[in-house]
Amino acid sequence: MSTERPDNDVTGPRRRRPPLAVASVAAAVLLAGGGGAYWASTASGDGGAADSSAARGKAPVLALDAAEAGPATPGDPGTPPPGIAPGEPDPNGPPVVYRAAGQLPDGPDEAAVHRATGTVASAEVARLAKVLGIPGTPRTEGASWVVGDEDGPGALLKVTKQAPGTWTFARTTPVEPCEQGTMCANQSPPESAGQPVSEKAAKAAAAPVLKAVGQDDAALNAGQLMGDVRVVNADPKVDGLPTYGWSTGVQIGPDGKVAGGSGQLKALEKGDTYPAIGADEALKQLNEASRARGDGGKDIGGCATPVPLEGEPKPSVPECVPPDGNRAPVEQTVEDAVFGLALSYVDGRQTLVPSWLFSVRQGPGGPESTVTQIAVAPEFVEKPTAPTPSGDRKTTSYAADGRTLEVTFWGGVCSTYTASAEESPGQVRVSIAEKPQKNGACIMIAKELKQTVTLDAPLGDRTVIDAASGATVPRG
Repeated sequence: MSTERPDNDVTGPRRRRPPLAVASVAAAVLLAGGGGAYWASTASGDGGAADSSAARGKAPVLALDAAEAGPATPGDPGTPPPGIAPGEPDPNGPPVVYRAAGQLPDGPDEAAVHRATGTVASAEVARLAKVLGIPGTPRTEGASWVVGDEDGPGALLKVTKQAPGTWTFARTTPVEPCEQGTMCANQSPPESAGQPVSEKAAKAAAAPVLKAVGQDDAALNAGQLMGDVRVVNADPKVDGLPTYGWSTGVQIGPDGKVAGGSGQLKALEKGDTYPAIGADEALKQLNEASRARGDGGKDIGGCATPVPLEGEPKPSVPECVPPDGNRAPVEQTVEDAVFGLALSYVDGRQTLVPSWLFSVRQGPGGPESTVTQIAVAPEFVEKPTAPTPSGDRKTTSYAADGRTLEVTFWGGVCSTYTASAEESPGQVRVSIAEKPQKNGACIMIAKELKQTVTLDAPLGDRTVIDAASGATVPRG
């Protein structure tokens, strides 16, 4: 029944095989459009793709970024920890071996990348604000459009002007300001004792919002609950393919009204077409990438042992155990494989790249999750290189509007921060300086912060670099 080979090492020519008859790929929990896709961006191996002679030399090589996670959506369980790319397995955890439960499909011979380009117009923002019931005209704040009142009560919509036009919406409630340096009580309003609306009612309430952002034909999942708030996650199809990491999330309160949400406002455009590999080869690459992560730290640091004095016998010590305790691989079963498009960063820009979406499960009856692996032929992929480590990454994302560069980062609530930029013809290096509070008690809470830098010239196509780590900063 199973044609499983060790680590799915496939030899010989590709052949058409029937896909697995399994339920649809289960999306990871995505609250308000957070990207929870597993993304193994390292492409390796000899290919296994269809004949790429027609495409070779025409499509540019995809320069994948080793991008870290962007700013998290508050309360989003799908947002990865800081320092890990959206959905990528934790490099500090044990390696994972993925094994197919049956035959895997070949998929199409080629597919195109998709990305959003240009800027968001005021009229597009006004249309979404009208559907959300926010009065007022869009105004500029930094590199974003803003409608509503941040101090409330009421509602606030923010949309980055630069594609893909990431938008966030929330009902606002005014609170008394907390004096800096003091331990503040929780000032959030008490949770409602209401009951969440039904999935059918939630989808109906979310429909006008999804239509306003061009995702009225997306696949919907309304099974997620946050207390008495039901979340409708919409995963659109693009060019007839399912997507992962490009969700719109709409939160519906117990009163049946939209309480919050986020997503992307700018429509995707079709880009270059690339030859694609089959699911077997993609699974092989996924295992190779996982094995490389698992082997990456085995010789680092070593184990400390006592040094004997001259003339004394070498002391007997127990066998060294690596700091992580257990590097034994964890086996997960691939139950389904679907060809689609998954979010990645290419030259710092969010791009939907042809990928295999693997539905995996750890152990019988274990939770199901989705792992994605790029499906572009390896000769068209430039592997991401780790930046020269000069420190931890500070800046997580950016937005730009002409000479205005707005950077997002995480910081403490009791420090003040200043952003600066060093410009050159090809890139802009951003530095974040912190000035900690000297006196008084301070609660240790990290907060998503933004700083605006005025550049000497418009950003244009220049790459934004985090000066602390040397890593490319993705557009927010």
